Amino acid sequence: MTLRADLYWSFRSPYSWLAIGRYRAMTEAWDLEIDLRPVYPLAIRQPDFFERNHPNWLAYTFRDVVRLAQYHGIPLAAPRPDPIVQDLATRRIAADQPHIFRLVRLGQAAARRGRSLAFCAEAARLIWGGTENWHEGGHLAGAAAQAGLDLAELDAEADADADALDAEVAANQAALEAAGHWGVPTLVFAGEPFFGQDRIDVALWRMQQAGLAPRG
Repeated sequence: MTLRADLYWSFRSPYSWLAIGRYRAMTEAWDLEIDLRPVYPLAIRQPDFFERNHPNWLAYTFRDVVRLAQYHGIPLAAPRPDPIVQDLATRRIAADQPHIFRLVRLGQAAARRGRSLAFCAEAARLIWGGTENWHEGGHLAGAAAQAGLDLAELDAEADADADALDAEVAANQAALEAAGHWGVPTLVFAGEPFFGQDRIDVALWRMQQAGLAPRG
């Protein structure tokens, strides 16, 4: 019996990047379907979050993400450009955000087609894997094609149906909080949340308890 889980995920979260490839590999090795449900990052939901946080938070996060990428052998580079326009010196989030709304709406449009895990994994590989100007040229079109999707179709839907897509993303966030957490990446299986890239093995263990079997 195929098991299903929801993955709440953000394009701006480096921890989400460190998790998505491993969750995708899990669906290839096990009889498991993961529905990725994108959410807007904290920079959009709580723009003052970074200014309110402890001064050491951002520096520690950078250090932790780099060593985890090294530990897991996952490519990691600073996004060029960052999906969120932010002054890292002041930690202030810019009012104008030219990238993140498009990305999240594309991710939700892919979710409507049952292809969000594949699309977001391919797009995140561009953003966090070192592709300069990932938002230009044919980069995102190639990512969409790798996921079995057409970028022009997704972009047209993201423009024409932006309000409905945003409402679906807000519902994703509400569902995440109803499941017992608020941050990303969080996998929810059978109503139980597993927050963080360091809970993947625990989530797998729980699903194995529920009868998760290897793919034939």
